[in-house]
Amino acid sequence: MDGAKPAAAAGGKKGLEEALLQIVQRHHHQSLRQRQQTDRAKKDALRSAARVADLLVDTVDGGVQELFVNEKRIELEARALLTTITRYRKQTDQWLAATNEINSEIGDFENWMKIMDFDCKSVNAAIRNIHQS
Repeated sequence: MDGAKPAAAAGGKKGLEEALLQIVQRHHHQSLRQRQQTDRAKKDALRSAARVADLLVDTVDGGVQELFVNEKRIELEARALLTTITRYRKQTDQWLAATNEINSEIGDFENWMKIMDFDCKSVNAAIRNIHQS
């Protein structure tokens, strides 16, 4: 029996070492799996964060781009409006000049008519005086 104890003890020691070795290996494999899962989750989170950032930038850029297009459109319309205003101002100035010229000619015509009326009255008065004498 004495010989059986050391052999059993040696066999138990070897079984214990194998059990410990299996536990360590299992722990090592679980750690590797957990590390791989953590790395995958980290990569997924980074991809998701990058995608969210891209979407946010696209949304903001889209609004900025729309504002830029609207600003350009407004600038073009403002230039066209200034051109139209300038053209109307020139046309108005021409009309004013023509109106002033017509008014001046009407004034000259009125003066001529007054002079002609006065001359006709003078001639008429002279003819009456001659006829009565």
